[in-house]
Amino acid sequence: MQIEKGFWKNKKVLLTGHTGFKGSWLTILLSHLEAHVLGFSLPAENISHFNKAKISSLIEHKIGDIRNLDQLIKVEKNFSPDILIHMAAQPLVIRSFEDPIKTFSTNVMGTVNILEAARRYNLKRLV
Repeated sequence: MQIEKGFWKNKKVLLTGHTGFKGSWLTILLSHLEAHVLGFSLPAENISHFNKAKISSLIEHKIGDIRNLDQLIKVEKNFSPDILIHMAAQPLVIRSFEDPIKTFSTNVMGTVNILEAARRYNLKRLV
């Protein structure tokens, strides 16, 4: 697969879940492609790829929760992204058994909030 570097150059990308494992790797890739990335996520775990690789130095990032629609809308409105990539989730099976309500709230209602924020600001590109 070949990535079109020119497409991403100077694009404003709002990336949810940037402190997670896959989100942190995508942050590195987007930074390499010269996109302007704003990460929006819960704080990274102390022992995480995000912290070990010092990814916070590559991008602008905001600590927040996708379950908070007002906070999400404020970040989107202030940043005005060209593209929103939604990767925030509670992906761990053990945690989902321990706290199914929080998992459902994050994964389902958090995604509903992402879609609502995109709808309100007529965002054309959502991944």
